[in-house]
Amino acid sequence: TSAGKQGGDDLKMNDDAEELNVGKGDPTPLDYLKDPNYGSYDVNLTVSLQPSNTQKTTKVCQSNLKHMYWSSVQQLVHHSVTGCPMRAGDLLASGTISGKEQHNFGSMLELSWKGNREIILDGAEGSKEVRKFLKDGDAVIMEGCCRKEGIGRVGFGQCSARILPAIPFPYEVEEKIVKAATATQPTPKFTNFKLYGFWRSSCTWRVRIALAAKEIPYEIVPIDLFSKEQMIDDYTAKNHMQQVPTLEFNDETDTIVRITQSLAIIEFLD
Repeated sequence: TSAGKQGGDDLKMNDDAEELNVGKGDPTPLDYLKDPNYGSYDVNLTVSLQPSNTQKTTKVCQSNLKHMYWSSVQQLVHHSVTGCPMRAGDLLASGTISGKEQHNFGSMLELSWKGNREIILDGAEGSKEVRKFLKDGDAVIMEGCCRKEGIGRVGFGQCSARILPAIPFPYEVEEKIVKAATATQPTPKFTNFKLYGFWRSSCTWRVRIALAAKEIPYEIVPIDLFSKEQMIDDYTAKNHMQQVPTLEFNDETDTIVRITQSLAIIEFLD
């Protein structure tokens, strides 16, 4: 499919991506992750910051996808080896991509070296601003493209977002606001909550934290992915995708309701 219009020499990813494949993994991965066709892609990546008081942007990072140790194929294998049935259309994120040089560092923690270095940004009316970590109002702008002589350019467009102020914690606001927030908790019409999950699953813990924050009593039902308990017929009947977590409860008519996927569960709890 087309990577999107970025100029007259844009290419189609499915036609030309293999021409940009580079490198081998070092050190050698474990046996189940060894890939005879291992390689990454030469994708130039940049991150710029824009303070809230100006339209000017400052490039703070210039990295490359080829710095990744794990290829996309290896990430897929590693993610699914515990029993997660990945499907076409699922979205995987690489995480931080950092190179060896300071300007290749892919996070503010690395760029500021845990707050020991100052990052200078262009501010309003020719002024300069100092950052060690992001501030409210800062915009983060990420861009990526492939370019190679004789092949052309594959553009991936721009991804940007602005940091908004956090919602105040209850102890920082007036009592009447605390009471209003408490009133938004789920009503008792839903009962007998059970959470089917795996103790090493970050998705399971995400839901457990949400349940605790909402002060909702629930029973934890362990599903051991190492023993492939998610494939047992009894659990498959509850979650056809054979994934964790699954939240089960009774509604106001005493009908059993089940919700899967951690984000969907948290959205329901909200």
